[in-house]
Amino acid sequence: MRTNYDLRYAAHPDDVKSYDTQRLRKDFLIPKLFVSDEVNMTYSMYDRVIVGGAMPVNECLKLESIEPLKALFFTSRREIGVFNVGGDGYIKIGDDEYLLTYKEAMYVGMGDRDIHFSSASADKPAKFYFVSTTAHMHYPCQKITKKDAISVELGALETANHRNINKMLVSQILPTCQIQMGMTELNTGSVWNTMPAHIHSRRMEAYFYFEVPEGQTVCHFMGEPQETRHIFLQNEMAVLSPEWSIHSAAATSNYTFIWGMGGENLDYGDQDFFAVTDLK
Repeated sequence: MRTNYDLRYAAHPDDVKSYDTQRLRKDFLIPKLFVSDEVNMTYSMYDRVIVGGAMPVNECLKLESIEPLKALFFTSRREIGVFNVGGDGYIKIGDDEYLLTYKEAMYVGMGDRDIHFSSASADKPAKFYFVSTTAHMHYPCQKITKKDAISVELGALETANHRNINKMLVSQILPTCQIQMGMTELNTGSVWNTMPAHIHSRRMEAYFYFEVPEGQTVCHFMGEPQETRHIFLQNEMAVLSPEWSIHSAAATSNYTFIWGMGGENLDYGDQDFFAVTDLK
């Protein structure tokens, strides 16, 4: 197995105004999460959030502590939210093992123990997408499925944003230090998510896009509401969203995305909205 990571430093919004396409993609896009028998991570200076992916095929993959953590175990001072977006797989936390099927989630609390990822079948490997934030205390590990989620139906086909928001690793369901995660599924014929656009200056966010059909693309919108930018991406890519940036997207097909937040508070509704006619 291999563990790979890169560092992303925080940017001032005034600086981002001058970024070209290459620089935007270099600083905010996470293009490669899933490689056979590898764990890939991006350590972001936005609230020190780590975004990663593990794809065990022929090996059981250990979630190793990377050098910037200066810790013996990955979760010595961290918590993790994990979603399986592949075949059936197992996450072993210390001596406890959990089966995660497609679109099931796992909260992993802070603590000194090893964490391993494995697949039930090498022919259809699991793909574990995870977001990790710093933690100040231990909360129990817990598996969450869609039936456990707080699900909200929003939008309409007429406005191309008919979608189902599944709040899964959120404070209304289980205790966490910072992590707030969920999954939004767009219905056939709808392509817009998260409109009207918003920011939450007390939390950063990461979006992971999947179920994007082959040959289709997603256009992720970011930047200040009066100074927007965009990044095109394909299936199973993620993007970082600073606390000063909007985060929204439209695609050439319907798709699903996982949102993960970390920061100062746990209030999902703590958002500042902007009318679509005010965006520039």
